Amino acid sequence: MKEIKNIIDAYHQIDFSQHKVALATVVRVEGSSYRRAGARMLISDSGEWVGGISGGCLEGDALKRARFAIAQNKASVVTYDTSEDDPYQIGVGLGCNGIIDVLLTPLDVENPNNQVLALQQCVESRKPEVLVTVTKLRMETDAIQLGDTFHFESANQFESIFPLKEISEELLSDIQDGLISTKSSIKSYSLEDGTIQLFIEVLIPATHLLVYGGNYDIYPMVKLAKEIGWKVSVICNPLKVQKQLFTWADAVIEKENAKNIAIDPYTVAILMAHDYNTDFTNLRHLLSTEIPYIGMLGPKKRSDKMFKAMAEEGESVSEKDAARIASPVGLDIGANTPEEIAISILAEIKTIFSKRSGERLKFRDKPIYEV
Repeated sequence: MKEIKNIIDAYHQIDFSQHKVALATVVRVEGSSYRRAGARMLISDSGEWVGGISGGCLEGDALKRARFAIAQNKASVVTYDTSEDDPYQIGVGLGCNGIIDVLLTPLDVENPNNQVLALQQCVESRKPEVLVTVTKLRMETDAIQLGDTFHFESANQFESIFPLKEISEELLSDIQDGLISTKSSIKSYSLEDGTIQLFIEVLIPATHLLVYGGNYDIYPMVKLAKEIGWKVSVICNPLKVQKQLFTWADAVIEKENAKNIAIDPYTVAILMAHDYNTDFTNLRHLLSTEIPYIGMLGPKKRSDKMFKAMAEEGESVSEKDAARIASPVGLDIGANTPEEIAISILAEIKTIFSKRSGERLKFRDKPIYEV
């Protein structure tokens, strides 16, 4: 999500009276690749770009091809095959062993539904969003073009904007499957006079990290979380924190207003007030919400004391609630400093949301990226 926000910010800073732009989007990956479907780079006819579609090996060629697409004002798809030992193939010798389709789309700044503006409609949403983009078109029609993007908001709304009514029912079913699995996909559809291939992209909201505390160890936590593109709110006494925090965090919230924070399935909390009563109060409040993850600094005996106190008051922590409490919080990486501890905690949160084990990749017997 951070890359998308950077692209949107860069788009709005361009002087379109002087420059034209194109968007390069990875729409299909077969085999291994550094980036996955949905990776993007915004390219200006001046030669500048933001974002990326690989580890740096394909960007130069994509830049040339995007500028050509801008000059022709025509979208195209280029396929990079890094799996063959073809000396004339861009990316050969990289060891990626994958095939990557990249859609190059000149952006019409007058079109309120161009790809970047469609992304902008999704970026602040706190629920999964879907964009449907045309990546291959084998038919004669003026109704739809390669690179056209459609934002799905509801079935009725989508049927009103998507022009190919004969595949609407099948496409809507595939969109719903994507929302359930939260995975993007490429789908092909047959029509009376040809075929069309669509990239059904599911965009997941950025993780919203709630940091409860105002001591010095919150600062690396906030900065690292923002660096990876998360939304961060700090619940503390605003009068007792460094002024920079108001720049680093998305929100600094007074403790008295903590119960007004909106919590969704992509919200997580870290209790790091270093005060037993404060953390205990915050824990009890968070357990009354649907928040999926609550991390607690401190030794296990500290949280056990809280659980015992709750049980004595007739509020025993259920098995379901225990599963969403991480205490002690973080992965076992030998973290010692506030920065290392922040890495340990953020890595654990990423592990849980990705439904991965957190083991070393050298021991993984499956592809790094699941299809």
